[in-house]
Amino acid sequence: MPTVAPLDLEGHVVGVTFLKGIPFFAEATGAIHRLDLGHKTTEVHEGLLSLVVDEANETLLTGGEDGKVMRTAADGTTTLVAEAPRKWIAQVAAGPQGSVGYAYGKTTHVRLADGKTKEFAEERTVEGIAFAPKGLRVAAARYNGVSMHWVGTSGQPIDLDWKGAHTGVTFSPDGRFLVTTMQENALHGWKLDAKPGAEARHMRMTGYPAKVKSLSWSAKGKWLASSGAPAAIVWPFQGKDGPMGKAPLELGTRADIMVTSVACHPAEDIVAIGYQDGMILAARFADSKEVLLRRPGKGAVTAMAWSKDGRQLVFGSAEGDCGVVDIAG
Repeated sequence: MPTVAPLDLEGHVVGVTFLKGIPFFAEATGAIHRLDLGHKTTEVHEGLLSLVVDEANETLLTGGEDGKVMRTAADGTTTLVAEAPRKWIAQVAAGPQGSVGYAYGKTTHVRLADGKTKEFAEERTVEGIAFAPKGLRVAAARYNGVSMHWVGTSGQPIDLDWKGAHTGVTFSPDGRFLVTTMQENALHGWKLDAKPGAEARHMRMTGYPAKVKSLSWSAKGKWLASSGAPAAIVWPFQGKDGPMGKAPLELGTRADIMVTSVACHPAEDIVAIGYQDGMILAARFADSKEVLLRRPGKGAVTAMAWSKDGRQLVFGSAEGDCGVVDIAG
């Protein structure tokens, strides 16, 4: 079995990652911990709500209850990106060309590399934001669908409508598909690469016994892994119509124990699967083969991330039970 280096923190872990090979753990309290020649802590927010890695420069972007968007570097130094006093920044996103997205209330904000900020208003509260992989375009999930805005132009947004509350949004790595998590136990998707003038095609992904709170695209974007069931539900996106008419893989099935977090390997068609009892498995798409990475622990697994070389997995839980799994070990 792989070796686990444990880290015991006080409370709920919102997100984890590696920055330049250093494991990072972000607590809901606003503290960000790193294992860099010992355990080091930086107080970044008065309550941390959202977190994303800016791959372009290997930094961490976070939003907090203090109305701040902060950038944390691998050495723990922090810089203020944006501030909205008395607002909760529950959505952040890293965009191309040095742009940063954040949202509160009914407005998405995009701060450009030159310091200018563009604002995009919605009729309903923005629940999730994501940048398209190509072109400076931002998507905002809201009630009854998603709005897609071109940041550099003043043109009308593209509205992708579907009834219900959309709580999160993600683009496929090739930009051909957009998928939302929903308040109901389902995902909804749109095929975006339709002919000019044609409507984006809908994809309904249903049958979950619980809400989907974790999504992860495989290395080449051919698969989308999801939580919300007693197995990792992995939808096929390699065909031109994505998962339409196709059954998903069900990996790491455990009776009555829900999957709470998923993280696809950076190079292989493998997914790490975290459960509500703290256990973590790795499963291979090709043959469903499983490897135990961690025995059950304290609290549901809330976040996982692979190192760039795929040899280590960092994880955090709702009870602060964290650690690094050394796969090579």
